[in-house]
Amino acid sequence: MTRHHVMPATPEATVWGYFDAAEAPYLEIDSGDTVDVRCMPAGGGVFLPSDPAMLPPQYAAILKDVPKQGTHIITKPIYVKGAVPGDVLQIDILDIKAWMDWGFTAILPLKGTIPEDFDITEIVHPRIDHTDNTCVLPWGTRIPMDPFFGVMAVAPPPGWGRQDTMVPRVFGGNMDNKELRKGVTLYLPVFNDGALFSIGDGHGVQGDGEVCVTALETGLEGRLRLTVRKDLDYKSPFAENPTHLMSIGLDEDLDDAAKQAVREMVAHVCRRTNLSPSQAYMLTSLAGDLRVTQTVDGNKGVHMLLAKAYL
Repeated sequence: MTRHHVMPATPEATVWGYFDAAEAPYLEIDSGDTVDVRCMPAGGGVFLPSDPAMLPPQYAAILKDVPKQGTHIITKPIYVKGAVPGDVLQIDILDIKAWMDWGFTAILPLKGTIPEDFDITEIVHPRIDHTDNTCVLPWGTRIPMDPFFGVMAVAPPPGWGRQDTMVPRVFGGNMDNKELRKGVTLYLPVFNDGALFSIGDGHGVQGDGEVCVTALETGLEGRLRLTVRKDLDYKSPFAENPTHLMSIGLDEDLDDAAKQAVREMVAHVCRRTNLSPSQAYMLTSLAGDLRVTQTVDGNKGVHMLLAKAYL
């Protein structure tokens, strides 16, 4: 029988800025169990509102007591029993919602897609209106909320040592993919016993590209189901929802990230059909949508969506 767990939003259950296979897990669960998580925004410091009353106590405690070693505040690893290197961890995103009443969006020198045009520091704190599920920008524009976790990862291969959370890699991480919302299943290859899954970097809403380097950075809570898959051989992140397959390409070069996303989709179409690689390639050209995920995280992201109806 599966069980339900709660990952506490406390300093003891949190790390700031890194993934590490040597980091001791905080929680141990069985394959197929569900977990509730509550995550804090990235950053801290200059990104905080000037009014200290706006800072939730849980967020304040983590900012005070967790050593900052990078950008993203994430959970300590969750150990999933039975996972071994070569397996795949299936992450079913059952629910996501914002729990904070504000977020931040920022422009920073030397960051973003066109830093040569914006050599400034400018930070705004949009209000989140929970009554109509929108965020309200300082100049009055309302944007519907569409929350997702920017960071979802298993621990990197142990030989890689400690990895900064900023750059997404084969183990997942800071993918900043707005398609990874409620109702989506993400698959990540496993490199360590227990998989050692971490999550964080709440985004209230974001456009494809995340061009100025931030989404609406805010606190999210979610419910996940973590399942060990021994019947899959995926070597890089992949996702699907009830209607679409989603391949994920990650590379410093945007062209190479696009090539990876296409190659992965061709391979997945072949896995699920009797089509040859050339037929799958033609299908992706006719029915696949290739989108820029983000252009600001070191390794750029490109994802392809293909409707399952065409399989």
